[in-house]
Amino acid sequence: MNRQIAFIGGGNMASAIINGMLEQGFPKSQIMVVEPWTEARDRLKAQFGLQAHEAAGVYLSQADVVVWAVKPQTFRDAAQQSQFFAANALHLSVAAGIPSASISKWLSTERVVRAMPNTPALIGKGITALYARPGVTDDDLHAVAQIVKTTGEFMWVDKEEQLDAVTALSGSGPAYMFFFMEAMTEAGASMGLTREQAYKLSVATFIGAGELARSSHEPPEILRQRVTSKGGTTHAAITSMEASNIKDLFQRALHAARTRAQELGQEFGGA
Repeated sequence: MNRQIAFIGGGNMASAIINGMLEQGFPKSQIMVVEPWTEARDRLKAQFGLQAHEAAGVYLSQADVVVWAVKPQTFRDAAQQSQFFAANALHLSVAAGIPSASISKWLSTERVVRAMPNTPALIGKGITALYARPGVTDDDLHAVAQIVKTTGEFMWVDKEEQLDAVTALSGSGPAYMFFFMEAMTEAGASMGLTREQAYKLSVATFIGAGELARSSHEPPEILRQRVTSKGGTTHAAITSMEASNIKDLFQRALHAARTRAQELGQEFGGA
């Protein structure tokens, strides 16, 4: 992809995308980064050999694509500092919650794509959901796909509000998996295993179950039933969780995450 890519923000998600691009052979000379924090700039130089800029400047006018990897609460200010330098670029936002209409207004362009990635992108195992505003061209869609596929899988959604559900499901999802791993590790340790043994078993179980689900055409309830013999050990565990209403509580947690994503848009996406 013969395009200049500028990153506004050089944190974990920007680093994940940059790492993926470089591993796919994207030249460093076509990547620029704006990062106000000295420590983050030093890390980018040490990790990737990139010389990041402290502030937006005229050099951004060379960018064909600008990737917005900033916190929601700082997006508006960052956009105001950069909009005149990147007026002709395609803009890709990975900031949670900020509506594309706000981004479009702040940057005075309709060429805006919103993305919701997740942290496994750091190792090329992420999944990213994408929404494009009507002003985004087919060539723009291709450019975005070329960038995000370096971090794992991706999918397009038709309605922007679906990104709030994606945030709740896969964007925040890795933390849920780690939460359950914590519980499994603690339970294993309480039953006589070492913490190291319990943790290794927990991680391997999540990876194996995920790969099994990926390779199967059957829905999760069928996969679960196949290992839940009536009267057996798995049945005892599932029965206990059902008695505690775990599924409803978990679903309520995901709805809470979606609500917070909506609130972020309202709090920080204003004019």
